[in-house]
Amino acid sequence: MGQLEAARLLVGKARQDEYVLERLAGDPQVADEAFGFHAQQAAEKLLKAALAAAAVVYPRTHRLGELIDLGRDRGLAVPDEFDELHRLTPFAVEYRYEFFSEEVEKPLGGERGGRAWLRAIISRPSGTICWSVWRHS
Repeated sequence: MGQLEAARLLVGKARQDEYVLERLAGDPQVADEAFGFHAQQAAEKLLKAALAAAAVVYPRTHRLGELIDLGRDRGLAVPDEFDELHRLTPFAVEYRYEFFSEEVEKPLGGERGGRAWLRAIISRPSGTICWSVWRHS
């Protein structure tokens, strides 16, 4: 599979997570852990798609900050607003199997406003995580 084909596949998979996010966003009974997992997955797949489209080999990682840094190191114009996406990293594994502790600050801020922030960053086709892939898909 070529890099551009891999990028398109990742975009398609990310769109599946985005679809789930749209359905979960307004439901107050959905746990932040479940919402955060799909947000993290969408962001990870879109970042990897952008890297693949630019022919950048990326590591097998869920660490969004590492993927953002790699993109910038390779010359991709990653928008500054993506810097906070690293807050989603714990949702990839840690929060899937553990509940939030009352003493720990929730990565989404513990409020529905965090969901709106995530949806705004992940789903905008211009200037989003997948800024270089949207042009090719």
